Amino acid sequence: MDKPCAVVAVSGGLDSCVTTAIAQKNYELALVHINYGQKTEKKELESFHKIANYFNVNKKMVIDFSHFQKIGGSSLTDKTMEVEKADLENKEIPSSYVPFRNGNILSACVSWAEILGAKAVFIGAVFEDSSGYPDCRPDFFKAFENAVNLGTKPETHIKIETPIIELSKKEIIKLGLDLKAPLELTWSCYSNEDEACGVCDSCALRLRGFQSLGVVDPIAYKEIPNYLEK
Repeated sequence: MDKPCAVVAVSGGLDSCVTTAIAQKNYELALVHINYGQKTEKKELESFHKIANYFNVNKKMVIDFSHFQKIGGSSLTDKTMEVEKADLENKEIPSSYVPFRNGNILSACVSWAEILGAKAVFIGAVFEDSSGYPDCRPDFFKAFENAVNLGTKPETHIKIETPIIELSKKEIIKLGLDLKAPLELTWSCYSNEDEACGVCDSCALRLRGFQSLGVVDPIAYKEIPNYLEK
């Protein structure tokens, strides 16, 4: 029997790559990538295409969300703001928060999913990040799924799937390795497009996950602090 279709939001990062590997087991994939004026836009787009090619996905769409750059307010999109160095103990909303980004991404994915007759939209959100990013909380995705059911055609039934939301970065990496996801093709750094900086929040979480497993991260870093000692 043919697999049902699922739309997967793929940033080019580690979490979305592992989520793609999970989704492809039971679904025919359609991949969406969002360019939103982030500082590593070109590198993330490159990673997206490499991941799509790895999984042999022909249905893919790149969407321009340049309005995020106009809105500003995030160190990922505002060139006047510096990306802060990692503070893994911080419980405040970090400057890298892009206001309601996941809501915007999911809206675009749902629109395409409805056209395709897809049964699910997957997103690689992680609850570990939710202390800083309010749109990574499980309750947000449950509420969004309710909104989708209210705002689409009666015959449309789309589940919002967040399969790694309760996992730590260590567990996500372990799962990715078990699934043979192409982690070497992914990009997580908020700052650089040549060598990952190693000191932004995203690099720190990723490196700490690999270090906790005793596994070498396959991408190049400018600096590799020992985050197990922090």
